[in-house]
Amino acid sequence: MASLALYNSARARRALFPHASGRFIRVAGVRLHLLERGSGMPLILLHGNGSSAEDFKTSAMFDEAAGKYRVLGFDRPGFGRSTRPRGKWWTAAAQADLIHAAVAQLGISRYLVLGHSWGASVALQLARRHPASVAGIVLVSGYYHPPPRLGLALAALPALPIAGGVFRHTLLPLLVRLTWPLAMGKIFHPGIISAAFASSAKEIASRPSQLRSIAAESGLMLAAALAGGRFTRYDDLSLPVGIIAGASDRLFDAKAEALGLQLEIPGSFVDIVPQAGHLVHHTAPLAVLAMVDRVAAAASMREAGTGT
Repeated sequence: MASLALYNSARARRALFPHASGRFIRVAGVRLHLLERGSGMPLILLHGNGSSAEDFKTSAMFDEAAGKYRVLGFDRPGFGRSTRPRGKWWTAAAQADLIHAAVAQLGISRYLVLGHSWGASVALQLARRHPASVAGIVLVSGYYHPPPRLGLALAALPALPIAGGVFRHTLLPLLVRLTWPLAMGKIFHPGIISAAFASSAKEIASRPSQLRSIAAESGLMLAAALAGGRFTRYDDLSLPVGIIAGASDRLFDAKAEALGLQLEIPGSFVDIVPQAGHLVHHTAPLAVLAMVDRVAAAASMREAGTGT
């Protein structure tokens, strides 16, 4: 077991070598890693649970968006090259405050946000907690009203102290790598699996530190569900909101989640992409970028109308 832990530790260190681009910014004791390119209206990209900002690079969406926006893709706390200090509950609200502080430190006062999956929850909290700074949000494959599920409870177990730590450093990385093709098939279905994403994300996602973050966020989702997450409302949002989901998402009923959220938020835009699964931005990046443009245009019209 000790040899296995040492092997996984060495492999985890090597996993980040090919992803040495970008830069770091220290905010509230967290070393955040970000990728940045382009000019224009700032667009913040927030990845889902288990991924990193590299996700947007391999989808080609990052480079395409950089032709029109100043794109900043953050590794959220505990993912990619960003740290996740212990002793703090890294809820979606806590991460929203951290990202906002980082963006402000970069001298940005007004920005758009795109969040995928768990990142969509952070985007929603950014809109709620920092409405003076967030011009509009785009939510991709979000899970807005999570019901309690056994799968969430099982996914959260590796975050437990001692036993969870031993499992994360020994057997779990091997299991993740062994079942990786199945996981890729599930999240890309019915689209074609991106070889670039599958190869770049595999080693990063199987690191013990990132596995802890994945488990912790699964636990936070379970806690939200048990606390009545199904009854959370978002009808207090008044900024432009774009909602995208794959019609064939196998992780959960993303189409129903998207249409339900559209009914809650007056004036929100929705696009259900056919023949797309959970990773809509890989299968249909142009559809996601079109929604970004639509939200950006609505934000500009709204601000022009109010004189801000």
